[in-house]
Amino acid sequence: MRKKLTPERLLLLSFAGAILVGSILLSLPAASRGKRLSYIDALFTSTSAVCVTGLIVKDTGKDFTLFGQITILGLLQLGGLGLMTFSSIIFLLMGRGVSIISRSALQQSFTPTGLGNFSGFLKNILIYTFTVESLGALALYPRFSTRFSPLYSFFASVFHSISAFCNAGFSIFSDSLMAWREDIWVNAVIMTLIVVGGIGFFVFWDVKERLLRKREHLSLHTKIVLLSTGFLIAWGTILIFLLEYNASFSSFSLKGKILASLFQAITPRTAGFNTVNIASLSLPTLLLLIWLMFIGASPGSTGGGIKTTTAFLGFLAMRKILTKKEQVQFFGRGIREEAIERALVLTIFFISFHFFATFLLSITENFSFLQLAFEEMSAMGTVGLSTGITPNLSPMGKLIIIVSMYVGRVGPLTILSSLIRRSRGRFALPYENVMIG
Repeated sequence: MRKKLTPERLLLLSFAGAILVGSILLSLPAASRGKRLSYIDALFTSTSAVCVTGLIVKDTGKDFTLFGQITILGLLQLGGLGLMTFSSIIFLLMGRGVSIISRSALQQSFTPTGLGNFSGFLKNILIYTFTVESLGALALYPRFSTRFSPLYSFFASVFHSISAFCNAGFSIFSDSLMAWREDIWVNAVIMTLIVVGGIGFFVFWDVKERLLRKREHLSLHTKIVLLSTGFLIAWGTILIFLLEYNASFSSFSLKGKILASLFQAITPRTAGFNTVNIASLSLPTLLLLIWLMFIGASPGSTGGGIKTTTAFLGFLAMRKILTKKEQVQFFGRGIREEAIERALVLTIFFISFHFFATFLLSITENFSFLQLAFEEMSAMGTVGLSTGITPNLSPMGKLIIIVSMYVGRVGPLTILSSLIRRSRGRFALPYENVMIG
């Protein structure tokens, strides 16, 4: 019996198709300099780009031709917004309708509520995306033009702006952004793009509507995203500053220490850029980065991780149990038990998959547990940070990371929903107690 094409399966197939096409293009001789890229490396790079991760087995600036770099840029833009978004736009421009399945898939990707005006919704996403990316490129160009030719500076500005907004972490500079570690302007632009791309399209729309006074209040979703994002950035910056002040940041100026701390607190939120050598960071800081990568960005954004709302709902559920309240509440609103259950399932799946994948990597690779756990969390969180082991992974290790990036981008709940057949029964069984703790 043929399986029904559900919105979840459509999302899985669209990302898999984009990865396959990208891998074929990147394996062409015209895509790489010198020796032709092996297919496993082409597949790895394509997956990393489509899943907006940023882990690389080849130097993007040195090992790929202009054709290869443009292909990567196209893949990460496609992956950031999603193939469903682009295909829906093409259908609308052609005057053709978009199927209910496609609409449902887009709703699950970008908004917690109904889409309402579908064409207007897509228009807002495009305007938001290309406006922010264009402004980012314009802001970066003056700085890059002081070191490179006008044409290269233009391409570098566009590439890094799109990569930052899509939380991809790809850079055509061999040392990522380490050369710009104390440049306040470049840091500010890249960090702004990362945050704006990571809060989600719905949050942008909600804030815009509130500022234009079309809505009386921000939604609960937006409040949770903004609060948790601010909290993670603030505490991440403080902890990294304190942990690395006399360690890997000891030779930096005070300005450099502050900028490096702030940047490294923001980039694990699935961005993947770095202004310092990640391998040089202390053990506590690496563990902190793993925690930040685990939480990731926000729903409906270009980022990965379990998402800020999932982590926040977990905190609220714990508070409810400790205070013995009847309902999970926040900002004068109750939160449905279904949302709490989904957050719990997502967290358990994410942790279990990370453990299992790290276990497999420990069999196939000859690196320390911390390096493997960091690499795997970076892959599944679609972050792109690495302690430097990515190019040296074995073919099997690369395949494990490829699967992890794919799972992290499409979402564990999407995969589970596509595999599990929904129960048709509408009856309840008698309850019985089970000991906990």
